[in-house]
Amino acid sequence: MVKSEQSNVNLGFGVLSLYGFLAFPLAAAFIALQVIVPTHYAETTAMSLTTIGAIMLVARLWDTITDPLIGFLSDKTPQKLGRRRIWILASIPLICISTYALFNPAADAGKGYLIVWTLAIYVAGTMAIVPMDAWGAELSPDYKQRNRITGTRAAFGLVGTMIALLIVAMVNQQGAENLGTTLLYITWLVIGTIIIAGVLLFFVPDNRPTYLPPTQVRDALKLITSPSPFQRLLVAFLFNGAGNAIPATLFLFYVTYLLKLPDMAGPLLFLYFIFAAISVPFWVWLAGKVGKHRVWHWSIITACLLFMWTPFLGEGDLYWYMLIVVCTGFTTGCDLMIPSSMNGDLVEWDAAKNGYRRPGLLFAIWGTTTKLSYALAIGIAFPLLDLFGFSATGNNSPQALTALAFMYGTPCIIFKLLALYFMRNYEITEEEYEKILEQSTHDEVQSTGKPITPKTS
Repeated sequence: MVKSEQSNVNLGFGVLSLYGFLAFPLAAAFIALQVIVPTHYAETTAMSLTTIGAIMLVARLWDTITDPLIGFLSDKTPQKLGRRRIWILASIPLICISTYALFNPAADAGKGYLIVWTLAIYVAGTMAIVPMDAWGAELSPDYKQRNRITGTRAAFGLVGTMIALLIVAMVNQQGAENLGTTLLYITWLVIGTIIIAGVLLFFVPDNRPTYLPPTQVRDALKLITSPSPFQRLLVAFLFNGAGNAIPATLFLFYVTYLLKLPDMAGPLLFLYFIFAAISVPFWVWLAGKVGKHRVWHWSIITACLLFMWTPFLGEGDLYWYMLIVVCTGFTTGCDLMIPSSMNGDLVEWDAAKNGYRRPGLLFAIWGTTTKLSYALAIGIAFPLLDLFGFSATGNNSPQALTALAFMYGTPCIIFKLLALYFMRNYEITEEEYEKILEQSTHDEVQSTGKPITPKTS
């Protein structure tokens, strides 16, 4: 198996933690942005929910432009500057400023204010997340080591999410009249921890070379449109992401109006993330034993078997639903780390097959796919619920509640089965990956600086 100088770095718990800690503040900020900020603006400003939702959707779609741009630019950044680190460090002041401004609006904040600061925080997030993901793929070319890298990152992100949710619960117990106090606490949590994360990144190696095609836009489009392991993984990731996003989008409706347990929404959500975090070491271990693609298949099938029961639950079925929440949270741990680890393996495939090393671009496309999966989920779930007469304000007919019950689980299963279909006979196993490393001229490239010679299969 071909080894680079990066593969010899001792990626013990210390180095992994120094790298993965960045996911903590990013996750805390974005769970607040998705769950709390829209409601807070609706309560404290003159804007309607429709206006707030439209602004945030446009800002999110803007990421489909900024993701590839940041990925391209981070790949082009001179290696001596620390091509991933410098982008993350540049993002930190913007994340701090935009988090404070967006999470703590004045009472007279209007559309322009929300547009500017929502765009700012999403651009800043992209400047951190895309290089962070690419950096993780570059830390080691080792097939199993990548599971530990993505697993550590996912674990820190889940802890950040849970701490933000704990702040929500603690402030609510103190009887706060609005969400402003909650967002102020989360603001300082994010600012404090992301500054610490920036300091820690100076102790993480960032010196892997990149090799880029002369016509980068054309070659990027070819990478997406041509049949390849990358295309198959990307399509499967899109469908699986949409499958996860639909029940996530409808969670509050399902718990509040179908199960009639609105007070349990917070505890159930927290329970879900706890078991996602707990599951990470298990998935790292199992993927090392049987292979990444096989483990991902098993987790998808398990999730489908669980979601098939959700249309048949009803009022008061707390314990049955709690069992589903615990088990699907466990499978989510796999979704958060294994596909990303597989995408990291394709950085080496791209180098061996196409002659280019461009992890920034691969993970930028990956990030864009994540956003498209959520847009696809919202574009399917809400119009169909509206078609069946479901109202988010309550007073729903039995037919509308039945539609909600089936919409919560059925499309999820369909999308996940489509993901399995596209991943059938996935060719980048551990054995095949070792052959890819052997075929590549990776060591020669690092020592000579000459372009990688494309290989043919």
